Amino acid sequence: MSARDRDEEEAHIEASRAPLLDHLIELRQRLIWSLLTFVVAFGICYAFAEQIYGFLTHPLAEAMQGQPGRRMIFTALYETFFTYLKVAAFGALCLSFPMVAVQMWMFVAPGLYRNERAAFLPFLFATPILFIAGASLVYFGLMPVAIRFFLGFESPGGPGSLPIQLEAKVSDYLDLVMTLIFAFGLSFQLPVLLTLLGRVGIVSSDFLRRNRRFAIVIAFVVAAVLTPPDVMSQFSLAVPLCLLYEGSIWSVRLIEKRREDASKSAGEAV
Repeated sequence: MSARDRDEEEAHIEASRAPLLDHLIELRQRLIWSLLTFVVAFGICYAFAEQIYGFLTHPLAEAMQGQPGRRMIFTALYETFFTYLKVAAFGALCLSFPMVAVQMWMFVAPGLYRNERAAFLPFLFATPILFIAGASLVYFGLMPVAIRFFLGFESPGGPGSLPIQLEAKVSDYLDLVMTLIFAFGLSFQLPVLLTLLGRVGIVSSDFLRRNRRFAIVIAFVVAAVLTPPDVMSQFSLAVPLCLLYEGSIWSVRLIEKRREDASKSAGEAV
């Protein structure tokens, strides 16, 4: 950006400045719109809570297919009701996120330069895509493997011993699935975080490359904490995290190269 363009941008931002009270009023309006969106989405999701819960329990039902007498239980009178509330809140968060992100962007964007807005927009689109990728890995990859692993501990029993059979609680299963989906979705935001840090100059591609071995260790530690205690589940999170870390190095390096090219162009212009 030339000095003239930058001056014009600064003049535009200065002209759009408002007193603190006006900013607080606008922030309140953005929050109200976000909250209303969440409430409407919650009502819609609660109406379909049983279907959404059926979708979340599909991996377990698939693993138990062909075994008559299988069921899920609840041990408290109100357990299923509160489980459906959790399902509705979970679905509402997913449905309302685009509106919340748009409201945040509309509040922040007027205070950014044009090049800053152009740089920030890709991250706004990448965040939900990476979250969906992490959630899909849990639903289609991790859960079937983990369920088969845990079902392997069932025992038919015999003379002098009782059979061991899974009777999953409704709330416990939902808590497990939601925890894994959020954990994987947030973990998959690693490239966004590291690229933003690289853009503001907090980290560099050389720094990330030098500390690759520590990042790999941390990825496996995080996977061991967040996933069920079997090797396949841990690798299903640790390996993608390592690949995302490598992608972050290339992303930060690309930003540095663009910055160097811009600096050279500015020097040649002078």
